[in-house]
Amino acid sequence: MSGLHTLRKFAAPEVIFGNGARFLLTKYVHNFSLSHCLVVTDKGVRSTGLVDALIAPLHEAGVRTTIFDDISPNPRDGQIRRGTAVFLDSRCDGVVAIGGGSPMDAAKAIGFMATNGADVLSFEGVDKVEAPAPPMICIPTTAGTSADISQFCIVNDTSRHIKIAIVAQAAIPDVALVDPECTYSMPPGLTAATGMDALTHAFEAYVSTVSSPTTDLFALDAVQLVRKHLRQAVEHPDDVEAREGMMRASMHAGYAFSNAILGAVHAMAHSLGGILDAPHGDCNAVLLPYVVRANFITVPERYRELAAAFGMSVKDMSDAVLVEELFNELQMFGRQLGIPEGLSGLNMDKGIIPRLAHTALQDACMLTNPRKFSQGEVEALYEEAW
Repeated sequence: MSGLHTLRKFAAPEVIFGNGARFLLTKYVHNFSLSHCLVVTDKGVRSTGLVDALIAPLHEAGVRTTIFDDISPNPRDGQIRRGTAVFLDSRCDGVVAIGGGSPMDAAKAIGFMATNGADVLSFEGVDKVEAPAPPMICIPTTAGTSADISQFCIVNDTSRHIKIAIVAQAAIPDVALVDPECTYSMPPGLTAATGMDALTHAFEAYVSTVSSPTTDLFALDAVQLVRKHLRQAVEHPDDVEAREGMMRASMHAGYAFSNAILGAVHAMAHSLGGILDAPHGDCNAVLLPYVVRANFITVPERYRELAAAFGMSVKDMSDAVLVEELFNELQMFGRQLGIPEGLSGLNMDKGIIPRLAHTALQDACMLTNPRKFSQGEVEALYEEAW
């Protein structure tokens, strides 16, 4: 996608990957000379006991913590404001995020507000965060969102009923402790949805108009890992190899999309999440085959390479046949994992499609999609995915 002489930047946090990485939290808190951490999580993760287990060594080391767990899926602007007030009132000097994409996105946004003195919604867009956030350490508990290593932060603007994208260098955490053992408690449905999110990240990064040889490397590897490990992780949650493979897939897809950005699938999914509060991973999984089919004619060779990474035999297949085969493979893969077969399962009224399409076209992710869609074309994609 990119020219041979095009400059590209690659940004990533310090990452410690492997079973037991979570136990290095106290070490890194000390490395940053933190004395009082705001721990951002959600009630589901907190109920597993993981949060208490991780902050106990901090207390033993003399580090204070304040827990903020008022975070929902698709985190809201009001939750960010409340979390920021807790951070400031408690005189915290660092942030620890423990959870999936929602707590990590919320933690990023809380940090922006705390150091910039501006409302979370003012950071919408690219490079709108002027002052660095406080030191931030992420411990992901899902394998798919890659919020622990990306420069993206997604927040629900509840007044406009849209999901805003904050894309900034300041959104990259300082350290990610990526521990596959933290994902063992994920139920099968969440494992499937977050895994399909990782697959979508990889597909969209690979065909992005600002991809690079470096992001390509990670994107193709992520596709191979998802194909190899996701179904096993869903059906056998305690499979060590599958859980590690999916955590690596999530990380590699994150390296790809954080630097190459995304495309129409995410723009359309963000619109569904903002207006209907729909689950992000499921939306991506349903929409991906349709957007791939619509984009295919623009970058057929890129999709041929993605299909090969997905395990398809593409050597003697014409483009006309390949696009339909890839569409079918992606749909079948999702359905084998229990992903909804269409958007109708979201209890969505078809009358809202024009509004969904309009919002999707305003999303920052649409800018790097390889094909430029019209309002009518995006409406048609929503209709097809119904």
